Amino acid sequence: MKKMIRVLLCTVLVGSSLIGCGSKNDTSDGGSVSSSKANAKGDINIEIVSKGFQHQYWQAVKKGVEEKADELGVKIHFVGPNSESDIADQVQMLQNAINAKPDAIGLAALDTEACLDAISQAQSSDIPIVGFDSGVPGAPERAIVANASTDNYNAGEIAADEGYKAAIKERIENASEPVRIGVITQDATSESIVQRGLGFIDKIAKLCEDDGKTVTISGNDKYVSDSKVEKADNADVIIDVAVPAQVTSELSSLDVQTMLNKKDTIAIFGTNQHSSEGMVTGNENLNKFGPDDDQVIAIGFDSSEVINNAVKSGEFIGAITQAPVKIGETVVELCVKTANGEDVSDVDTGCQWFTADNMEDKEIAENLIE
Repeated sequence: MKKMIRVLLCTVLVGSSLIGCGSKNDTSDGGSVSSSKANAKGDINIEIVSKGFQHQYWQAVKKGVEEKADELGVKIHFVGPNSESDIADQVQMLQNAINAKPDAIGLAALDTEACLDAISQAQSSDIPIVGFDSGVPGAPERAIVANASTDNYNAGEIAADEGYKAAIKERIENASEPVRIGVITQDATSESIVQRGLGFIDKIAKLCEDDGKTVTISGNDKYVSDSKVEKADNADVIIDVAVPAQVTSELSSLDVQTMLNKKDTIAIFGTNQHSSEGMVTGNENLNKFGPDDDQVIAIGFDSSEVINNAVKSGEFIGAITQAPVKIGETVVELCVKTANGEDVSDVDTGCQWFTADNMEDKEIAENLIE
């Protein structure tokens, strides 16, 4: 009898064990099996491929990435080329990131076209990519699951609108001859920088045309062809776009000096930290930037000690600051969500116009990099 009882007990225990094991994957109640990507947070590995390290902007993005990764308890590997001209280096870094088989990749592409093969490989390997800072236009469908970035076209429009209201409108109205508005831009390949430039160009042209002025565009072919401005003869306003052959401080400063030495130049806009700091360097011996009627209006983009001081001193009438720390935080959040099988969508991380009058306001000061 005792032997029979022991056999019955064993049978019950084994049966219970089997039922318990089977219940983990039981979907009969309408639930679903957890995605293979739904790892414990500490097991999530994220590769972040940035545009570089040489600007304080990218150090701020990196800070946001590291802080959010620590908060969420995930592992990150943050890389970037030494210069934003080193496109081939970034492509190799992206390839290395894919080879590491992470749960997700954050990518700020220097050149979308150069990255397309690697992006396709990531997609075929079921590795989701979250874009940041720049979008990745032209990527294979669904390869980029979301973007964490400033709406760069809109940011360029804001720079144009604020600069026009503050000084450019009056300067054009008082001009007896055609005037020139310069756009100093780092390159014609980075989507974020191109969009800022085009946003500024298209908006400033519209504002001028709304005030009864004719507008034309000259300079770099990419911006000329992609803008909404039609080339025309004898226009009241010339928008002149300069792009250096390489991303170096010397060449950008030279572009600024060339623009400043054109007697009809009334304003210059720089599309990022590199270009804006190039404006300051290019103006050092010329001293032509400033708010007075006989000076050239300067408008910057991004923030740094150099740019902030230029705004504070009145050398620049103002600049646009992004939220780089928030961009870093957001790309990690999106990577973690997509690694866990959650739906994600684009996040506009915002921007602000800052001047000497408002740059110490709390909501702006926290985004100004020193």
